[in-house]
Amino acid sequence: MAKEEQIGFHKGSLTTLLKEKMELERLLQIVNTLAQAHMKALKDLGIDLEKEAKKNKRSLDEKVA
Repeated sequence: MAKEEQIGFHKGSLTTLLKEKMELERLLQIVNTLAQAHMKALKDLGIDLEKEAKKNKRSLDEKVA
């Protein structure tokens, strides 16, 4: 493959990967926003999320042990 073709291939690949990275970041932002909304709703309903997290961690630790 000629040097110019290699350069074009790598530039195109890099452009595609950067666009994919931007899309992934956008999706993560959406997921984080939704997770925050659900956590707020649970907190408003009186659920202690820290207590729930500790309980779940203990449950997982017992299953692993």
